[in-house]
Amino acid sequence: MAKLKDQNINQDALSKASYALFDFTKKEKSFLVIILILVSVAGILTPYTYAAMWFGFALAAYSAIANDSIQTIGTFIASNQNRKWYWLWLFMGVIFVGTVTYSWITFNGDVSYERLQVPGLEQAPQSFVFLQLAAPIVLLVMTRMRMPVSTTFLLLNVFTYKAGTIVSVMQKSFLGYLLAFGIAIVVWFVLEKFVKAYLKGKPKPYWYVLQWITSGTLWAVWIMQDAANIAVFLPRQLNVWEFVAYAGFVFLGLGFLFYLKGDRIQGIVNEKTKVTDVRAATIVDFVYAIILFYFKMVNNVPMSTTWVFIGLLGGRELSIALAKSRKLKKRKARLVRAYRLARKDMTRALIGLLVSLILALIINEGVRKEIFELIF
Repeated sequence: MAKLKDQNINQDALSKASYALFDFTKKEKSFLVIILILVSVAGILTPYTYAAMWFGFALAAYSAIANDSIQTIGTFIASNQNRKWYWLWLFMGVIFVGTVTYSWITFNGDVSYERLQVPGLEQAPQSFVFLQLAAPIVLLVMTRMRMPVSTTFLLLNVFTYKAGTIVSVMQKSFLGYLLAFGIAIVVWFVLEKFVKAYLKGKPKPYWYVLQWITSGTLWAVWIMQDAANIAVFLPRQLNVWEFVAYAGFVFLGLGFLFYLKGDRIQGIVNEKTKVTDVRAATIVDFVYAIILFYFKMVNNVPMSTTWVFIGLLGGRELSIALAKSRKLKKRKARLVRAYRLARKDMTRALIGLLVSLILALIINEGVRKEIFELIF
């Protein structure tokens, strides 16, 4: 009887998975057609290095910012839903152009704040393989499925020819997750009583000013960390016209993203407790900006800002659950909800990490050799 019961459970799970896949295919028919077209174009352009370089960059630019938008402009969009999208776009777009222009001038044509000067990433691609162009397409699909994937892992790992660089990026990212998780618990546990009393009623006008300042600062710091994920397809030093193409394309892509109000993945932000309140969003952005700036100053090794962000939100949800509920039953329910949200975000991020590692092993012979020598 136990075996029969297990078989029924497995069949039910398989049926649900099959139905979910069918339902996704039906709902996303137009999107899947676009993906098939992009895959075909990637296959055609792979042998032509210069065309493949810009095609890969264009895909990476939109897919990376669309996926990572939950970290930076996600709370900004959520707490400014009543404002015109083009004002939000112009504000963030001008900050992007100013931030990358500073890096381009200061670091002799490098727009990544020297994140691509670390061993294993310092060489620009001389040719491309299909899977390198396919990586941002995979990211587009995962973004559509509302998965907070680390664009650092998925886009940089497929170009890294040293396994040690991948390990360094992973170590820094995991440390970022733990630090953000711990800081969030402490900060929101201390502030919860104040926040609970102060977040009542309509926000004062100055909160919107503070939120725009903190969101703009966070966006600039994020660019300093994650511009490398977009620029990895391009030469390490861009000339004037290459820089104009780089900055111009991302600027226009941001406009499209704001027009869509963050697209599907914005739901990850909206489902968190009170994050649409401009005051709560300001606190989230402020703490996140400080953490990212700290890691920027530590060293030039790239890191996954996605892992830092999900650690921050996970710790925040746990702290709110602990501080808010006095009754044991309510506290338990809130803790279960916080745990499930954190687990869901972590599971999706781990899937992205696994995909990036598989692609890195398949694409890069140097990484395979290092791991083979390490094992044997």
